[in-house]
Amino acid sequence: MNVGTTNVIETRNLTRRYRDQLALDNVDLDISGGRIYGLLGRNGAGKTTLMSILTAQAFESSGEVRVFGEHPFENERVLPRLCFVRESQKYPDDFTPANALASARLFYPNWDGEFALSLADEFQLPLKRRLKKLSRGQLSAVGVILGLASRADITFFDEPYLGLDAVARQIFYDRLVEDFALYPRTILLSSHLIDEVANLLEHVIVIDHGRIVLNDDAENIRGSAVTVTGTAEIVGAFSAGRPVLHSESLGSLASVTLESRLDDGERREAAELGLQLTPVSLQQLIVRKSLQVDAGQPSGADAADSMEAMK
Repeated sequence: MNVGTTNVIETRNLTRRYRDQLALDNVDLDISGGRIYGLLGRNGAGKTTLMSILTAQAFESSGEVRVFGEHPFENERVLPRLCFVRESQKYPDDFTPANALASARLFYPNWDGEFALSLADEFQLPLKRRLKKLSRGQLSAVGVILGLASRADITFFDEPYLGLDAVARQIFYDRLVEDFALYPRTILLSSHLIDEVANLLEHVIVIDHGRIVLNDDAENIRGSAVTVTGTAEIVGAFSAGRPVLHSESLGSLASVTLESRLDDGERREAAELGLQLTPVSLQQLIVRKSLQVDAGQPSGADAADSMEAMK
């Protein structure tokens, strides 16, 4: 593998099998430093498997993986620079949050204890209560604090914040953005709450059935799809030749979601034809692409083909 000078993570043909299940299927990935990435997809898509391999908590069946140019397994030059926080994090039975925070400074060279304590105060975390006595939300807060205060060169958040209520999740998002601005590093954020984290992300990676189905800068993705609604005949004519993510019809009306970026002229044309254009959110886009993969629909299918199949 030719290691790029700016990539902190690279994989080539990365594959992971669990008996007869293919969890990762020839994944090629390049992740550069100093950005916030969203690793998005459904349950069982392969997100946790990928992060586990990158942090040497699981092993690839075949293919190559490099973190900071080296394989991470038992690598003292790599592992201290990583922090992997997951929802199902395990701790010793008699640990308290205070114990967890005190131990973290032994593992993370950039650990900021004062920042950790300020976060604990914001999350109203009882530092002296045993971890096994904490609520799910409080346990989530412990993971979030460890991930943020570690200031590791690469931090993996595997949905550890799902137990947080809406207010606590917003505190997490705000502190993540603020601290990232002060201490840039690489962050991989796995989430089902796609629209909630969309504005945090600089780059989006979508994995489905162990394959990468979308890998692009968030700015490029925004506005890359649009839903066209109107009379079926006019919608079909306007959308002909464009890639379709989804289509549906009811009587004489039709709605087609196009994976296409319309320019000002095309938008004026749509308005003159009486068509309604609706933006597609990141979550809607990912859902549609995943359903397209499930259906085995070719990505080049155009609106006419899609609407004809519905008849």
